[in-house]
Amino acid sequence: MIQIPVINFSLFTESNAKNRQTVVKQIYQACHEIGFIYLQNHGMPPDLIKQVMTKSKDFFNLTLELKQRLAWSHRFSNQGYIGLERERLDPNNPGDLKEAFNVGRKDAENFSVSLVNFPAKDSSISTFYQACTELANTILQAFALALQLPEDFFATRHSEQNHTLRLLHYPPVQQLSQLGQIRAGEHSDYGSITLLFQDTIGGLEIQTADGKWIAAPVIPDSVIVNTGDLMQRWTNHVFCSTKHRVILPSDERVKQSRYSVAFFCHPNDDTEIACLENCQKQYPPIYAPILAGEYLLSRLQATY
Repeated sequence: MIQIPVINFSLFTESNAKNRQTVVKQIYQACHEIGFIYLQNHGMPPDLIKQVMTKSKDFFNLTLELKQRLAWSHRFSNQGYIGLERERLDPNNPGDLKEAFNVGRKDAENFSVSLVNFPAKDSSISTFYQACTELANTILQAFALALQLPEDFFATRHSEQNHTLRLLHYPPVQQLSQLGQIRAGEHSDYGSITLLFQDTIGGLEIQTADGKWIAAPVIPDSVIVNTGDLMQRWTNHVFCSTKHRVILPSDERVKQSRYSVAFFCHPNDDTEIACLENCQKQYPPIYAPILAGEYLLSRLQATY
């Protein structure tokens, strides 16, 4: 049975060269074969993760009127509140049974003062955003080494921090949804890598290379890392961008809220995503070069 690899990331962040190389090889294999990884001992403070989960619940407990005041001001701004069923990750099915709040770097710095009923001195969102950025840069260093590139190859191309922190709430479902409607439709992520923090409700599934769906259960004190479309384009499918979804539980958990926090890493908008030279050994480039910002816009236009 195919399972998502679990990697002890502290072996990469320490100075032992042999241990670092072991992790690099594990990451290469995982990204090449399945596109998802559990990272343990990743360095994110557990208390900070709990604070952000609590902050997320507080936000989604606001009235719809207050949340709508913070809705996207522009159709493809990728910042602000997204209401229930507005996003349709699988265009062939009804809208997703979730609501979300997207936060960019500047919004993270001003998060607490921009929201009604939030204490002005609370900096947990901003601190979490920066901690995710630092962890992502370290992971990108491991990715670069796995592809035999200079260690800072990817990190320097993410220097503008065009990342999106997404708070997610999947409300309880009290009645049958529309045909084909689930909590998050089948999709792949748009950027380079994603960090995902889950609560205990579960429901995430990923699609294997042979088309089967397998569960991505909650493993305490771990963060899920998956590769996105731009990483797949960069590497000529050496690293795969795997389809995933969030299904409705078949038991009493369907009547409970599910919360998660995703950190979508995106290269600088003007970064050209062109097939890496050392990823052309077996096959010619599959994709024409594209700017990272242009690709993100095209995907948002297709999703909303």
